Amino acid sequence: MENTTESLTRIKKRLHDASYKLTPQRETTVLVLLENEKDHLSAEEIYMLAKLKAPDIGLATVYRTLEMLTELKVLDKISFTDGLARYDMRKEGAKHFHHHLLCLECGDIEEIEEDLLGEVEQIVENRFKFKVTDHRLTFHGVCSKCQSEAK
Repeated sequence: MENTTESLTRIKKRLHDASYKLTPQRETTVLVLLENEKDHLSAEEIYMLAKLKAPDIGLATVYRTLEMLTELKVLDKISFTDGLARYDMRKEGAKHFHHHLLCLECGDIEEIEEDLLGEVEQIVENRFKFKVTDHRLTFHGVCSKCQSEAK
């Protein structure tokens, strides 16, 4: 598991390779994402946390940084049932977007790191002559904690 410094160094290299600089505002945005990696934050939530670190940061700067990081495949932009775009760090070397379990009771989101769709991709490619470049899968249901509380 990478630590924050290693992740920041890797992201800085990705930006540099794409002719972008890691400005202080971009670094603040990236740090918020790394420190809250499991939270699937919206742009507004990222902005509020970034503002605590850098009070002069602007919402438009955060939005531009998130879009740039999404284009560079550092982040994945996802939407769940609340309709908000949320951001998720893409794991280094990941071929695909990871899967999620979304609890419809408490709203908790759990990640599945294991790629469960390799065989399905082959079927889609063979049967439909469709070249799959990525996939996203979210299971909607009730988490074990909410199931226990309902009993």
